[in-house]
Amino acid sequence: MSETTSPVFDPVQGLISVKNQLQSAAASVGRSPDDVNLVAVSKVHGVDRIRPVLAAGHKVFGENRVQEAEQKWPHLRDEYADITLHLIGPLQTNKVKQAVAVFDVIETLDREKLARALAKEFTRVNKHLPVFIQINTGAEPQKAGIDPHEADAFVALCRDELKLDVRGLMCIPPIDEEPALHFALLAKIAKRNGLNGLSMGMSSDFETAIEFGATHVRVGTAIFGSRPKADQV
Repeated sequence: MSETTSPVFDPVQGLISVKNQLQSAAASVGRSPDDVNLVAVSKVHGVDRIRPVLAAGHKVFGENRVQEAEQKWPHLRDEYADITLHLIGPLQTNKVKQAVAVFDVIETLDREKLARALAKEFTRVNKHLPVFIQINTGAEPQKAGIDPHEADAFVALCRDELKLDVRGLMCIPPIDEEPALHFALLAKIAKRNGLNGLSMGMSSDFETAIEFGATHVRVGTAIFGSRPKADQV
């Protein structure tokens, strides 16, 4: 009996499909698709899967780990211009120097110690990256992020005292709750703090996020397919 193999997932077709969904979702709520930035989440995918997406003209990507980004992206930047790389995973303070060197946007600012470390490094290298503040909208004890009740004070600290370039807020809703509730909460916190950026929505719920005003959606699996084990990359 002959074996059957699953078709190889084509990241370019994945990108096209996601962009079509993004355009439809934006149009359905009277938004321009140009107002929604698609962050292609390439974590644990090798350069062989990223290059076709770059060749197709996409330039905005997200990575979870500083070390992985350091290994992959300097070479890709040599090949392709105008890449914008977002850090969308947790950042330890001892990795701040490396993160500021390799990334263009920090989306996971989640505590005062990290805010102060970033401000210090930005001043040291005279490179002031845009940041998003991660809000733990579900108040999950195991998850990073600022408690929603402490968000206003933290935004003020980062923006007014530390002079960080706070572009917006980011969240990762609990997997077992309706994401729309969390997207609505994030949008409410952003609005009262005069912030326009909303990084919310992933492969399974980015269309809903767009409905609630997402300016950045972080989509990985729908573009690149299932993630390989990290040690296979």
